[in-house]
Amino acid sequence: MRHLPLLLIAALCLSCAARAQDTPATLEQALQAQDGDSHGDLRAVVVLRDGAIVAERYYNGETADTLHDIRSAGKSITALLLGAAVARGQLATTKTVGEYWHEVAGSPAGKVALDDLLTMRSGLAAFDEDEQSPGNEDKLDEAPDPAAFVRGVPAATKPGSTYRYNSLGSYIAGRVVENASGADLEDYAAKVLFAPLGITRWSWGRDVAKHPKGQGNLSLRARDTAKIGQMVLDDGTLDGRRVIDAAWINAMLAPRVAIGAVDRYADSYGYFWYAKTQDIGGRKIAVYFASGNGGNKIYVMPARRMVVSIASSAYGKGYGQRRSEDILKAILKADATQM
Repeated sequence: MRHLPLLLIAALCLSCAARAQDTPATLEQALQAQDGDSHGDLRAVVVLRDGAIVAERYYNGETADTLHDIRSAGKSITALLLGAAVARGQLATTKTVGEYWHEVAGSPAGKVALDDLLTMRSGLAAFDEDEQSPGNEDKLDEAPDPAAFVRGVPAATKPGSTYRYNSLGSYIAGRVVENASGADLEDYAAKVLFAPLGITRWSWGRDVAKHPKGQGNLSLRARDTAKIGQMVLDDGTLDGRRVIDAAWINAMLAPRVAIGAVDRYADSYGYFWYAKTQDIGGRKIAVYFASGNGGNKIYVMPARRMVVSIASSAYGKGYGQRRSEDILKAILKADATQM
């Protein structure tokens, strides 16, 4: 019996050690749970808190150095580049496409205000989920003359009246940034976004006219997409240095269009960025995010000071988006146990 106090002390010490390990272990377990995913196309999950990696895992051959095509999450990068041009006085969202891209002035696309373009309310007959839509993304990709293609897309509704997801608008936005800045979109991104963030490796798909695709096909490392998310969370700064104007970050994330009725994964849309309030154990958590085909995500949670970057190759598969949201919820639940 004289050894009992020592045993109690040892047990208490073990309990303290276990509690001390809860923070990394709980988040790591949320990521490890995906090891059993049967689809074989999840690539990476990186979790940041206050800019530091608190959990990270790679799957199915991915590594920290792998470039990954984030698909339409690239639209959200284009929004950041457009914001950089606004801050430099190179363009204004109240002006029309045709004021910057003279080649399409006079066409329905040329008459669209940038504000409506950025919120998927251009009114153009472009809908990526309809193969017959005149402005469908696949038709844009196949067009031998992209500018002529853009000129030929008719109006379907009044600009500013109807949300309709499409890639044509973000392609046009990329061309507008090029014309307004006088620089190739990729070169502009390297100067105003990638270099300030310390991003040194990327790959960006181009159209047949050699213009980077503002609608997507940008490949980045998962740590770098997380870094972009952290910059957004910090109101456009990185380590105290201004990268994107804070006013633009606020404007970009503002809930401009309610889309919950047509998108189960989002409540609202801003400037090529989504927002949704997640209910985690009765707590409402505001989540802002970039989203790409296959489940590619950059999730930003200001209240938790967290960023979650997910790379996934489930292109064209419905479960990709669902899986990424499930991963986010698992991370937020694990994080809630530590609060």
